Amino acid sequence: MDQVFHALGDATRRHMLRDLAGGERTVSQLAEPFAMSLAAASKHIKALENAGLIRREVRGRTHVCRLEAGPLASAHEWLSFYERFWSSRLDVLEQLLRDEIARKSPSPPTTPTPKGDDK
Repeated sequence: MDQVFHALGDATRRHMLRDLAGGERTVSQLAEPFAMSLAAASKHIKALENAGLIRREVRGRTHVCRLEAGPLASAHEWLSFYERFWSSRLDVLEQLLRDEIARKSPSPPTTPTPKGDDK
């Protein structure tokens, strides 16, 4: 999982993964939005391959990449623990703030009922 988070730690690689979610892309297509050399793109792709996030296939002289989402599911599962942790903490904080506001708010004045209206 360390390699997955290492790969996801770079904005360029996250963008490449997002592009690959739309379907297969060549190395050139993945490099294009960044105006980077194919060698630089290949280094990013290698990090994604090492993490198991993509698979590269050579078709003639063209390298085609596709997304392998399995490791993302493992990372999501790991992160979901912390999502639940922080959600519960924020729920506690919200309740504390609501209690504090209620404590500081003046009670609404009670209006006495006029005498003789006890019917």
